[in-house]
Amino acid sequence: MDEDMVSMDPIEFHSEEEPYKERIDSYQRKTGLTEAVQIGIGQLNGIPIAIGVMGFQFMGGSMGSVEGEKVTHLIEYATNRSLPLIIVCAFGGAHMQEGSLSLMQMAKISSASYNYQSKKKLFYVSILTSPTTGGVTASFGMLGDIIIAEPNAYIAFTGKRVIEQTLNKTVPDGSFVASSLDRRDGKEFHDDDC
Repeated sequence: MDEDMVSMDPIEFHSEEEPYKERIDSYQRKTGLTEAVQIGIGQLNGIPIAIGVMGFQFMGGSMGSVEGEKVTHLIEYATNRSLPLIIVCAFGGAHMQEGSLSLMQMAKISSASYNYQSKKKLFYVSILTSPTTGGVTASFGMLGDIIIAEPNAYIAFTGKRVIEQTLNKTVPDGSFVASSLDRRDGKEFHDDDC
């Protein structure tokens, strides 16, 4: 679905290194993808489903207006047809080249998810792959009725380096690995553990 949607340059971002549109074009050529998320309808064991898959190989899976629009459209499509929803997350941040337009996508997707889950009472599975960070972790990646992480996936709101630079503290290795985040093992986790 929506394969023809591609990023433009909504705020006419200028960079001395590489213009935004040229960067998008370069990733399209390298990956064969139009954007960092692919959406569609399929079947799982004969059950119709709506599915979205984020590709980290396309600009680090970062979220721009098109990625947000595609995920929102998928959720709305699933809502209107009462389909189960699966989103495979891999994400590294927002497109800084789109400014606040990219940041607004998390709220837009979360709003569509609220309608899908709370109002329509439909079923959403979030699959977290490595890495899943930033806005996806802060929004729709953690909103699933069931959240599954691939073994040893790196899952965090922000990366180790940023936390260490901001707080001037060392973050223990492995703090954001999915197996260390598993709450079924009976261990208690506290904010100062991560």
